[in-house]
Amino acid sequence: MPDDRPYDLVLFGATGFTGALTATYLARTAPAGLRWALAGRNPEKLAGVRDRLAAVDPALAGLPLLTADVTDPESLRAVAESSRVVVTTVGPYLRYGEPLVAACARAGTDYVDITGEPEFVDLMYLRHHAEAVRTGARLVHTCGFDSIPYDLGVWFTLKHLPTDGPVGVDGFVRAGGRFSAGTYHSALTAFERSTQMSRTARQRRAAEPRPAGRRVRAVPGRLGRRAELGFWAVPLPTIDPQVVRRSAAARPEYGPDFTYRHFAAVRRLPTVLAGAVGLGAVTGLVKLPPTRRWLHGRLASGQGRRPSSGRDPGSGCGSWAPVAASGWSPRSPAATPVTTRPPRCSPSRRSAWRTTTCRPPPGR
Repeated sequence: MPDDRPYDLVLFGATGFTGALTATYLARTAPAGLRWALAGRNPEKLAGVRDRLAAVDPALAGLPLLTADVTDPESLRAVAESSRVVVTTVGPYLRYGEPLVAACARAGTDYVDITGEPEFVDLMYLRHHAEAVRTGARLVHTCGFDSIPYDLGVWFTLKHLPTDGPVGVDGFVRAGGRFSAGTYHSALTAFERSTQMSRTARQRRAAEPRPAGRRVRAVPGRLGRRAELGFWAVPLPTIDPQVVRRSAAARPEYGPDFTYRHFAAVRRLPTVLAGAVGLGAVTGLVKLPPTRRWLHGRLASGQGRRPSSGRDPGSGCGSWAPVAASGWSPRSPAATPVTTRPPRCSPSRRSAWRTTTCRPPPGR
């Protein structure tokens, strides 16, 4: 990647809820000398974000602003070619994400997002991985709450287990707070597109190389009471098991036979049953056009979720999410709490920014 690019990092989507949180976190924690800029489609809103950042650090009053829109490929090309890394919080990614991925892959620019949408991640691999390899770009998805705590939690847990034989890890999460608009929309889209999502996942598995001489699996767990932990373990079908499995496939230190299972941790059985009924209802409702429109209407009107903008970016998100990993091997168990600093915080803003600071050298 050329060293003469004007920016080390560009944050795309800084006027949204999570983008503004990320910008504020950058303003408070970025190392001296970091050359960074904000990008988005509305110059006036970008200027408003910059004004708030200047209240945190007066030196940011002159922070560069770049106008770019996902419907304008040339503007995205200019952003990608101006920076070593682009971080985007613009979702839902299946709807808005690909143009920036394509621009970064072509420009050899490292790309970071906070998506939790499996279909988007798989499609980007199928469509842009080869180009990114050619140009040296690194396309790094799921760098928010999906899936940094689980990925690092598993890695850390394995440090306490012998990995010369079969080894497994269970990941658990308990969460509170309200979903953002982007998360709500992404969840509805996933329910609507379950068939397409499964097909794309199969295509990626067929195209992706497998680890030679090793077995790496992410398998569905079973619903059951975990007395030693004090809660019910409920299988959780999110993107996180896929991410953990791919990390394990890429890293031989996960051992010759690795298994991962992913769960929500729920205290009371009635809560489990209510959640199962609710999930089944939503899955059925999004298949019917009238109820699908109603659910999206709730999103548009702001009911039942946290707004994506218009809040103080320093206020946090009002959510909390303790994460734990429990590992096992024939010789030794290990349990690791990996807690994401509750309450009133945004794990995604920290994870996305920290990801940009630990990029490996080219070719790794």
